[in-house]
Amino acid sequence: MKKKVLSALLCTAMVATLAAGCGSSGGDSKDGEAAKSDDSGKKTYAIVTKAAGNPYNEKEAEGFQEVIEAEGGECIVKHPEAATADAQVSVIQSLISQGVDSIAIAANDENALQAALEEAMDAGIKVSCLDSKVNADSRMTFVNQAGTKEIGQALMDAVLDITGGEGQWAILSATSQAANQNAWIEAMKEVMTDEKYSKLELVEVAYGDDEPQKSTDQTLALLQKYPDLKLICAPTTVGINAAAKVLQDEGSDVKLTGLGLPSEMAEYIGDDDAHSCPYMYLWNPIDVGRLGAYTSIALVNGDITGAEGETFTAGDMGEYTITDAGDGGTEIILGPPFKFEPSNIDEWKDVY
Repeated sequence: MKKKVLSALLCTAMVATLAAGCGSSGGDSKDGEAAKSDDSGKKTYAIVTKAAGNPYNEKEAEGFQEVIEAEGGECIVKHPEAATADAQVSVIQSLISQGVDSIAIAANDENALQAALEEAMDAGIKVSCLDSKVNADSRMTFVNQAGTKEIGQALMDAVLDITGGEGQWAILSATSQAANQNAWIEAMKEVMTDEKYSKLELVEVAYGDDEPQKSTDQTLALLQKYPDLKLICAPTTVGINAAAKVLQDEGSDVKLTGLGLPSEMAEYIGDDDAHSCPYMYLWNPIDVGRLGAYTSIALVNGDITGAEGETFTAGDMGEYTITDAGDGGTEIILGPPFKFEPSNIDEWKDVY
């Protein structure tokens, strides 16, 4: 993983010398006028995040942008104003009118984007998703940060370990429609059917909608509703950061684990009473974006169609194989989740 981060940083330095521009923060390159096969012969690749102000998605977009520009393409980064399907549909329709060559999207809703994305594909745009998937009919393939079962297993093992194997615990998720969150939660529930988790009681799945204030309010509500609560698991970077601050500021003995950004969680990671989160997991979101970009390029170039069994080379990231996603579609898995703990958090907190 360190090698991937290092290569990303080196590649970023080279990208800085290129003339091609890439807009962001709700805008796009060439002031929204980019189109297929522009005068320079460059292809246009778009990435649509969940919403503006989501630091995890911003890192994904950074990785996507880096690869597209380094490979000589035009890049459009779109951050919708809100983490809703409607906001993403508006962005998709705008990109269709611009005539982009590809769209990679981190979905706010698995099914609600289907009509817009089918329209994009009918227009010849290569559609993929990353981070959070759309349904199989709405995509050509899905760039998955880690295997769903592996994430569910890692998180449940953390819950088992930190609670001592018994007691009440809760989940603080993003939105109730977020496909990745729901898949991980279902995977966790499946793992819980094993006898060794039988003394753990999941009391509630709360939703903070990937908004810091709502996630804060939901954390406080969980503490009030369940005085015997031992742990909160937040499989969302916004939620875990909000919950960590609440627990630490309140001096609560409730502990925390989940998926978080090292840069945001470093001050909360520790194995003593002064820290709310003993350890957590994640992957490199920059690499998720980079793999998403290589996937988009391979689709546009015709190197892959998104069919199971196809392989392609993702630059210095190596060769990847498209596999069955279990939902009627396919996926490309970046790699296993990575554990951030007191022994290594300092070396990662300044990376992402």
